[in-house]
Order: sequence, then C-alpha cells, then structure tokens
Amino acid sequence: MIASKTLRTIATSAIATTGRRPAFVAAASTMQLYLLPRHHPHPMQQRRGYHENIVEHYENPRNVGSLDKNSEDVGTGLVGAPACGDVMKLQIRVDSDGKILESKFKTFGCGSAIASSSVATEWVKGKHVDEVLGIKNTDIAAHLKLPPVKLHCSMLAEDAIRAAVSDWKAKHEKKKTAGGEILGVGEGEKMTA
Repeated sequence: MIASKTLRTIATSAIATTGRRPAFVAAASTMQLYLLPRHHPHPMQQRRGYHENIVEHYENPRNVGSLDKNSEDVGTGLVGAPACGDVMKLQIRVDSDGKILESKFKTFGCGSAIASSSVATEWVKGKHVDEVLGIKNTDIAAHLKLPPVKLHCSMLAEDAIRAAVSDWKAKHEKKKTAGGEILGVGEGEKMTA
C-alpha cells in the first residue's frame, strides 16, 4: 500500500510534469491505490470547446438589464426554446425615425445563449429597425464561433430581434392611428369620432 504522504508527493510530481491532476483508483480486492492519468484536463483548461468570443461575451456581457416594456418607444421580444430551456428577452428603444437608440437583454440559459444575446444587443444599436431584420443567426454563430450543438442559441437571438422589432412596429402603428395619422386624413388634421 502507498502511504498518503507518498501519494501527495506522487500527485505533486504528476501535476508538475504533466500539467494534469492524477486520478487515484482503489482496487477493491487489495485496497491498494494506483496512480492513473486523468483524461480530463485541469479545471483551468476547461475552455477547450468554446471560442474566446463566446467566453468574452459570457464573462463580460454587454447591455444586461431591461427597459420599460409599457413605453411606446420600446419593443420587447421574448422567445424561448422548449428543448433546452433557454429563454431570452431582448428590448430595444427606438426614436421617431426608426433608429435603435438602446438595447437591453435578460437571458436564462447557457453561456452560448448569453453570449448570443450580448452580441445581438451590440449589433442592433444605432441601426434602423428595418436594417436589423437583416441580422441572421448564421452571422451571430459565425462571429461567436458557436459549436454546432449550440446553434439554437443564435437562432433565439435572431428570433428575439425580430420579435422586438415586431412589438415596436405594432406599438408605433397604434400610436400613429391614435394620433390621427391615418390614410385619408391630411397633415395637421385630427380625426374626430
């Protein structure tokens, strides 16, 4: 049997030479401990599957928060993916010319969903509402270098953008209708009931 002090010495030297933590396995029949190489990387090396763009937007997400959903100049998109449980809320504040002044998001989901939301809010700011409808999930996925199993996260971001624009347009049309800007009513004239 190997003494525990010896095990620590072996483990320390294994980490120093291989950079990996050793796995200790006890054989049930002899109760002896054997040192086996661990096939999993050290916890500090766990980023192996995610590109630095995903990690950056996950660790430092941009535009987290929410806007007043009842405000007439705010469009809210709330979308979810039942298969994975991700839920994404993306909001945009739009000026009277249709230019997006501000965007916020809240996402319940994995790191890829959070990163996709963060990128989406960055990309829509300063653009016209019709222009942001051209942002595709493939663009977001390519920028973040999402693995194939996480492509649904970029699809959620695209859907959230579309839903937020659609919500804003519906509010905008309602506002125009309430303000008398209906076809057939001249400028400066108010519609009377």
